[in-house]
Amino acid sequence: MLSLAGVTQKPLAIPYRVGGFGGVEGLLAYVRAEGLRGIIDATHPFAAQMSQNAYDATKTLKLPLLRLQRPPWPSAPKWQNVADLGEAAKVTPPDARVFLSVGSQSIGAFLARDNIWCLTRSIEPPARLPPHGEAVLQRPPFTLENELALMRRHKISHLVSKNAGGRATYAKLKAAAALGIQVIMVKRPQLPEVLTVETVAEAVKWVENLGE
Repeated sequence: MLSLAGVTQKPLAIPYRVGGFGGVEGLLAYVRAEGLRGIIDATHPFAAQMSQNAYDATKTLKLPLLRLQRPPWPSAPKWQNVADLGEAAKVTPPDARVFLSVGSQSIGAFLARDNIWCLTRSIEPPARLPPHGEAVLQRPPFTLENELALMRRHKISHLVSKNAGGRATYAKLKAAAALGIQVIMVKRPQLPEVLTVETVAEAVKWVENLGE
């Protein structure tokens, strides 16, 4: 059973469900009702609450848990690494022109910054926008040419990003380096320590071994 936090535009060839479970208790009830024998946590690296709920539920039920997660991007010497989005908003200097590439649900810390200009990019329109700036709706992957043109067009001075890892959005970091743009990188949250793999093939092998 594939569980999705939101809707997807692509049809799925396997059974799936959409929406939250209602915390740990809701997840426990669902796992019991479905007779599930294990959980793969394949959520976004910053979906800390769901990862914690999966950990708590499997510990309670004594079920196996696997995390499928791509590795983070290795830090570059000129990056300014910060603990969270709140710190990212604080260290962004006045009059900066910021490319806020963190998703529509993660811009809250910047809503009070009325002395900077923000370009926000997301798949879904943000509910609210920073006081000054512009929003673009785009879906990854992004090419280097696209990112260079976007940053040049909007005269970006700072790029704020979560360290999500992967190749789909890595071009923005290459573009920032090429243009001399300051990168403010939000570190991943601390998650419970569990067995972790980086590829789908490894996760499939884990599932196959559950039957042994």
